[in-house]
Amino acid sequence: MDNYQEFARVYDTIMDGTLYDAWHDFSRRHLPAETKDILELACGTGKLSVQFARDGYAVTGLDLSEEMLTIAYNRALDELDESVGIGFIEGDMRDLSDVGTYDAVTCYSDSLCYMPDREAVQAVFDGVFNALNAGGTFIFDVHSVHQIDHVFPGYAYHENEEDFAFIWDSFPGEKAHSITHELTFFVKDSDGKFERRDEVHDERTYTIDNYLTMLDNAGFVSVQVFADFEDLAPLDADDDSARWFFVASKSE
Repeated sequence: MDNYQEFARVYDTIMDGTLYDAWHDFSRRHLPAETKDILELACGTGKLSVQFARDGYAVTGLDLSEEMLTIAYNRALDELDESVGIGFIEGDMRDLSDVGTYDAVTCYSDSLCYMPDREAVQAVFDGVFNALNAGGTFIFDVHSVHQIDHVFPGYAYHENEEDFAFIWDSFPGEKAHSITHELTFFVKDSDGKFERRDEVHDERTYTIDNYLTMLDNAGFVSVQVFADFEDLAPLDADDDSARWFFVASKSE
């Protein structure tokens, strides 16, 4: 296993596992009963893909990271019955031209916030629309403006475990509603020494109206907006919810 796969394992350790259950529950409440197959964008290490497969959906997971997909593939082998398989694709969600078509597409864990600008987000929305069957459903979440502008700046999180340490600091980004996360990992190797890896993650969000405009430009006909895993709409554009959820439909 190479170093980056080891860091991918650390991501699983530091990730709040209850979030996957919350994303799964939200999906089940909003996916139409006739949904048979799902494309999960930015599937990461495959935790949610496995949950969807257990539900009986035919699942395809797409991610940019080969290392993450290796862990996802092994997780599916370990946790699913031999008769249940998941297809995994290494790819960029800005180009979905060769992924086939599906009844539903999901994109969670604020993965859309990693797009560098509105043009990139629009490319994702356009590609998802084309990858959906008629009547298909697109569900995704993003950080709210409040979370990016008022919660993340100055945020610091440190974790120390026996075989790794993790430092996360967040700073305001240069663009509107953007944030820069500086991450430092110290992971113990087979020799007992700790190796350091530094990463910079830039995220950016937009107003609800901006997202609705981009979804409309892509061709979606019906969009619902919710906040913080609940089936309730944000109170207003300046509410203090942390995460917005969009459920968009393609016409029959």
